[in-house]
Amino acid sequence: MTGPTKTSEPPRIRLVFQLERAELPRLYDELARFHKGVKRVGRLRTLAYEGLLVQQGVLKLPGQASSDAPGTLGFDGDGAEVTNGLFEPAIDDRDGP
Repeated sequence: MTGPTKTSEPPRIRLVFQLERAELPRLYDELARFHKGVKRVGRLRTLAYEGLLVQQGVLKLPGQASSDAPGTLGFDGDGAEVTNGLFEPAIDDRDGP
């Protein structure tokens, strides 16, 4: 009797985890749309794979600038300027013009 043959394929990865809404509300709500089973697992697989492609720069998000450093994301536009403006001192208009 012969034992199992070794193949060059890597072993399967099996994941079993619990997710509470308080941890990741957006992900929880997205996955809760599907009844447990194949469709929910498929959606999680799609979200994970697409996120990986964006993170590695294979896919680009709207407004995303190209980045020389792998694994980093940059965005075109003045979003940073708007965000930084939130932390500037308040405008005091009580003195009048």
